[in-house]
Amino acid sequence: MRTLCTIETPRAPGRETRAPAQPAPATAMSHAVPMQHVNGTPFEAEVRAPAVQAPRVRVEWVDYAKGICIFFVVMLHVNDLVQERAHAIGWLEEVVTFARPFRMPDFFLIAGLFLASAMRRPWRRYLDSKVIHFFYLYVLWMTLAFGAMNVKHLIREDAGALGIASAYFLRWIEPVGALWFIHILPVFFVVTRLLRPVPPWLVWLGAAALHSLQIQSDWHVIREGASRYVYFYSGYVLAPYVFQIAAWAHARAVRAFGYLALWGVVNGLVVAAGWAWLPLVSLALGYAGALAVIFAAVLMSKVAWTAPVRYLGQNSIVVYLSDFAVSMIVVGVIERLIPDLGARALIATAVTVLGAIVLWRVTLRTPARFMYVRPRWLRLAAASPVDEPAGEPRPRAPALTEAA
Repeated sequence: MRTLCTIETPRAPGRETRAPAQPAPATAMSHAVPMQHVNGTPFEAEVRAPAVQAPRVRVEWVDYAKGICIFFVVMLHVNDLVQERAHAIGWLEEVVTFARPFRMPDFFLIAGLFLASAMRRPWRRYLDSKVIHFFYLYVLWMTLAFGAMNVKHLIREDAGALGIASAYFLRWIEPVGALWFIHILPVFFVVTRLLRPVPPWLVWLGAAALHSLQIQSDWHVIREGASRYVYFYSGYVLAPYVFQIAAWAHARAVRAFGYLALWGVVNGLVVAAGWAWLPLVSLALGYAGALAVIFAAVLMSKVAWTAPVRYLGQNSIVVYLSDFAVSMIVVGVIERLIPDLGARALIATAVTVLGAIVLWRVTLRTPARFMYVRPRWLRLAAASPVDEPAGEPRPRAPALTEAA
C-alpha cells in the first residue's frame, strides 16, 4: 500500500505583503497524493507534518502527465519523419491529429504549475534557473543540429562564411525544428515575472485574446507565444485549483474515468469535423484536453505497472532534446523491417523514447555530459541540489521546470 502524505500546493499569484515570520499552517489547498522520495527534478512540492518539516517530494501525477505529453510529442516528430520518407500517410496520423488540441497546451500548463514560489526568488537566481538554464540547452543542441544538418547544405549553396554565420546566429532568436519549446519557455518566464503587478484576470484575458486571434507570423516566438502563453499563464495562476481537481480525481476514479470517456468522444468528433482549430473552440479543447491528461495521469498513478510512464515524465526534457536525432537512426532501421506505416511509426516512437533515455544515461558518464548538465562556470547563482541532474550513480534529467 502506498503511503499518503499532505502536499502543499502552490499559492495563487498576487501582490505580496510582508508579515512577521511565523510557522506556516497547513493551507486549505492541501490534499493527499501518493508520497514519493526526492529525486532532484522539477514539479516538487513541500511535505508538511505535525511539528516536523519533511523533505520535498515529487507530485506523482505531474510526472505521469509529462510522460503522456512527451510520448505524444515524440509520436508527432517520428510520424512526420516516417511519412516524409515514405511519401505516404499512415493510420497513426489519426492519433497524432486527435492529440493536437491538448498535446502542447498541457505541457505548457504543467510548466507553469510551480512558478509562483520561484517568483519570490531574487532576479539573479530566477534568471539563472529559468532563462540561462534553458537557453544553454537550446543553444548547445541547436548548434549540434545546425552543424550536422545545415552546414553542408549551406556550403553546397555557396553561402560563404558570412552566410553560414548569419544563418547560425539567426537561430539564436528564431528556432527551427523541435527545439522551439525550450526556446520560448525562458520568454514566458520573464514575461510572467514582469507582469506580476498586473491583475491576473487582465493578463489571462489578454492571453486568451491573443490565442483566439490565431496570429500568423514568420517569427516563431510571436506566433507560438501568442498561441501558447494562455496555457502557461493558466498553469501559474490557477495552480491551486489544478491540484484540487487532481485530488478530486484521485478520490473519485470512476467519475474521472467517465470524464475521460466523454472527452474522448467529443474531442474526436470536433477534430473529425474540422472545428478544433476555430477561435475559442481551440481554447476550450486545449483546457478540456489538459484536464483529461491530468485525470489520466492521476488514474495511472494508482496502478503500479504504469511506472515507466512516470519515469518518462521525470526525464521528459532528455527525450525532448535528443528525440529527433535518435529517431532518424531508428526510422532508418525500422523502415526496412515493418511495411505498415502506422505500426512502423508507433514502434519507432517507443524505440526512440528508449534510445533517447539510453543515450542520456551513457552520455552522463562521459566527458560529453555537458550536453545535459550545465557547467558550473555558466551559472549566475550557486546551484542547489535540484538545479541540475545528479551524476553518479543514478543520473537525473535536467529540470524541465526546476523546483522552487
